[in-house]
Amino acid sequence: MSGPTQTLGRYRLLGELGRGAMGVVYRAEDPMLSRTVAIKTINMVADVEERAEYEKRFYQEAKAAGGLSHPNVVTIYDIGHAGDVVYMAMEYVEGTELRDLLSRGRLDAAAAVDIAAQVAEGLAYAHARGVVHRDVKPANIMVSRDGPAKIMDFGIARMRASDVKTQTGMLLGSPKYMAPEQLLGGPVDPRCDIFSLGVVLYEALTGAPPFAGADISQIMYQIVHATPPPPSAVNSRVPPMLDLIVAKALAKDPAARYQDARALAADLRACRAQVAARAAAADADDTLTLPPPRAAPQSAEASQTLRIEPPPSTAPSRSAPPRPESGARLRISHRFDSIEATRRLAAMAGAGPAVDAFAKTMKLDVAAAAVARAEPAPRPLLERAAAPAPAARRPRDRWILAVSVTIAALVALALALG
Repeated sequence: MSGPTQTLGRYRLLGELGRGAMGVVYRAEDPMLSRTVAIKTINMVADVEERAEYEKRFYQEAKAAGGLSHPNVVTIYDIGHAGDVVYMAMEYVEGTELRDLLSRGRLDAAAAVDIAAQVAEGLAYAHARGVVHRDVKPANIMVSRDGPAKIMDFGIARMRASDVKTQTGMLLGSPKYMAPEQLLGGPVDPRCDIFSLGVVLYEALTGAPPFAGADISQIMYQIVHATPPPPSAVNSRVPPMLDLIVAKALAKDPAARYQDARALAADLRACRAQVAARAAAADADDTLTLPPPRAAPQSAEASQTLRIEPPPSTAPSRSAPPRPESGARLRISHRFDSIEATRRLAAMAGAGPAVDAFAKTMKLDVAAAAVARAEPAPRPLLERAAAPAPAARRPRDRWILAVSVTIAALVALALALG
């Protein structure tokens, strides 16, 4: 790097994007093509042999990743050497590292599935060309603002036929996301990347990694021996089908794992609809239960049919006798006026005039009978025998008939009224 405005080769450095174990990443400008790029530098160590090893690994990355052109893989543009620094110019992606997103908490289940499916497709493309990433983790996944997620930093990826050998006992990668066989020094193949992506997906769904510990030894033990709880046990928005996908990706035995990252991507895509449905159901469960709506007021006609009872009075009433209990029947008083009762009932039924006329006739007949009973002296027996009997008994018979009809009418009305 040289000049007041720092440059690296033909690139003008604009700012620092991040630092890693192997170097620094800058945002830079390519003046020849007028585009913004990301420049990754590799720190060279003092030891000559180690420096040669690092430089070989760096160029190996360029060889491996430079031949990849996929929407879900960061594109490599150029490599160079300036003094003690080697660098690589690559596609600049405007977005956020998945590591930064997960630092705020777990992702929406649908978003986590979408990101994992895109990364799986990018890995499948690289695997098909003989490249194993070896270090799939949230820090190496860039989530762009308006585009796809991209896997980046093939810094420790290696070709299957690579001449660069890993030193005995040296771990390349982040232990928390490594496959069991990779931790144990076994052969590394595409299924290691699938396991690492399964760890990333689990963390995105639950907000916590599936394997944790106080130090690297405990984490490694958990990865090799422990089985984490299914994601749905931590996040209710995860459907059972996604539990099965994550479990298969995290299988301890590579033979039981997904054998192809493309198959993993296909299953994640197929599960996307279930994830959306489960999220909608969880949203409905989280909605507050509203009280039932109040009953609408009754119409005027309906309200007139209701019997409104007056409030009970604490003081005894002199004008109205106490009401009998429901179903109780009272005897008819000897002073009961059948004509007056009939008139009241008839007035309620609209037949008042007819009853009044009948009552008038009854009063005339009763008066005539009373006059006949009040004669000064009975007639002689012979005169009574000679007088026609029906005429002498007619007023009394009429009165008896009227009373009988009135009582029958009252009984009929009482039965009708219940």
